[in-house]
Amino acid sequence: MFPHSRREFLPFLRSHWRSLLLVLLGVLIPFGLFAHLTHEVFREGGFSWDQGVLDWYAQRRTPALTQAAETLATLGGVMVLPFVTALLAWLLARVGGASGRAHGWFLVSGVAGATLLNVAAKVVFQRPRPDELLAVLSEPGFSFPSGHAMANAAFGFALTLVFWRSRAGWPVAVFGLLWALAVGASRNYLGVHYPSDVLAGFTASVAWVAGLYMVMARRWPQLRGSPAGPRDTR
Repeated sequence: MFPHSRREFLPFLRSHWRSLLLVLLGVLIPFGLFAHLTHEVFREGGFSWDQGVLDWYAQRRTPALTQAAETLATLGGVMVLPFVTALLAWLLARVGGASGRAHGWFLVSGVAGATLLNVAAKVVFQRPRPDELLAVLSEPGFSFPSGHAMANAAFGFALTLVFWRSRAGWPVAVFGLLWALAVGASRNYLGVHYPSDVLAGFTASVAWVAGLYMVMARRWPQLRGSPAGPRDTR
């Protein structure tokens, strides 16, 4: 697969640069950032700005913002997000045929896999949540990485990859990014996660979804096209 000489390297680079860029930006860099965050939190005692950011949010709480943050927590939580993901996957399969089914399975696998990885990570790291006295909500379980941030970043990134080669590519990408950022910020606003928990969730999900995409695309080449088939490509 990889070139064995300098003469073969440039043609290989020209034909595989998109995959190599996805590996670098989608897997290696995010995973490296996740490893750095993990090291700083559990070997060096965390980040000084973690509590400072939580205090900044706490000083700016209003009833309207709190209601909005709680709504985001509900929509991005286990009571809503899995059903939205399943519904979108079903619609993709119904409208797009074989291509839609491949994209639907990728979307479900991306979100479900990120959720399972988050559960495993919390069991391994067992970081306590921030001080409950400063939190709006009291939630059980551990803090690192943020499950909401991880699941919704996986949802937004997977949805972007699903629609990237369709006419909806850029709008979906912007929505996915803003949705993940909004849910992540809401977890800090509510005081139930440190900012480093949210950043770790983001980086872990990007690495997971990008890696999953490359693996599944080798089995289902339809993933590299539009979910509606070639008629919808740009």
